[in-house]
Amino acid sequence: MRLKKKVQEIGVSCLFILFAVMPILAPAIGEAFYVDVFARIMIWSIAAVGLNLVLGYGGMISFGHAAYIGLGGYTIAIFSFHEINNGFIQWPVALLISGLAALLFGALSLRTRGVYFIMITLAFAQMVYFLGVSADKYGSNDGMNIWNRSEFKISGLNFSIDDSLTFYYLIFFILVLIVFLVRRLVNSRFGMAIQGARSNESRLEMLGVPTYIYKLTAFVISGVICGLAGILQANFERFVSPDMMDWPRSGELMFMVIMGGMGTLMGPVLGATAFLVLSEVLSSLTIHWHLIFGPLLIILVLYARGGLGGIIDRGQKDG
Repeated sequence: MRLKKKVQEIGVSCLFILFAVMPILAPAIGEAFYVDVFARIMIWSIAAVGLNLVLGYGGMISFGHAAYIGLGGYTIAIFSFHEINNGFIQWPVALLISGLAALLFGALSLRTRGVYFIMITLAFAQMVYFLGVSADKYGSNDGMNIWNRSEFKISGLNFSIDDSLTFYYLIFFILVLIVFLVRRLVNSRFGMAIQGARSNESRLEMLGVPTYIYKLTAFVISGVICGLAGILQANFERFVSPDMMDWPRSGELMFMVIMGGMGTLMGPVLGATAFLVLSEVLSSLTIHWHLIFGPLLIILVLYARGGLGGIIDRGQKDG
């Protein structure tokens, strides 16, 4: 057990070191575009960590978390459209909107179970998607360009994320912070209650634990984390569109969590890295890369229980 844990910690450390040195490594090997690829990986890793809180630890199969990414991103874009670029205004409002949406959707969705929960989370997400499609003033299907990234200016403080390197390391810092906070959360009494509700909710309720409140709180925290990912994605791409919150994005996010390993701290980061790197490599080889990528995902889901993290665990046991 100690050896397995040590190997996992070494693997996690190597992955984060790779994130940290990519702005130096990519130009050195003549592939500077990989800096952008790994920035996207880290943004999606943040969203996957957020989803894993409810999917992996809480057992709540939400098929609509892309909605919170979209709400975070669109809030930034709409503020920018109205020439309000102050990040001290944009970011808190975007997080608040994502949190309130998660509170509303979660309060209703958590009154259902099983496939009904899956479908109602999907329905709420599609409502948000069609709201974006119908917003003609804000680009409708064509989306919106963001001409200026968020600016952080207050009382002499002027922190700019226009510089690509600065923004890359801001994303890296936020990813590390989110992973640390989620680790503390899932190992706390709150986290134990969430995991207990996943295993046997009825028994916890009989013991007097308000599982509904715990699960709703986790759902809101998860939505806020995904909203933060949306904020970063909007600033990184300088563009938002309804496609970023359509149901295929939620499906991709679920695949990242499942690929890496549900209910593990670093599984979502590993899954997001594998998912996006693999799709990037295959798409550079053929325009029909989905024909290769799809079966690989199916094989992984069918035969790699516990995701990529599960493969590592079994490799250690066999060794």
